[in-house]
Amino acid sequence: MSDVDETIRHVLEEHGRLPVSVATLDDDEDLYENGLTSHASVNVMLALEDAFALEFPDALLRKGTFESVGAIRRALESLGAVVTPG
Repeated sequence: MSDVDETIRHVLEEHGRLPVSVATLDDDEDLYENGLTSHASVNVMLALEDAFALEFPDALLRKGTFESVGAIRRALESLGAVVTPG
């Protein structure tokens, strides 16, 4: 698992308020179907911005960006967060 994936999963565990462990979820499993609320997704987004020292542009502020670990990783990669978190 990459540093990016580890950080995403850590942020989800800390801020996602999921009723299941993120460790049990596959990369493309729907986080909303597993209990992520829209309010918690905002907290996840803010924590990801802090962890990776970046800001999500308006174009990425949509439900699909945060629907899975894989979707979050792709969004972060599109913003250049492919090495290690800041």
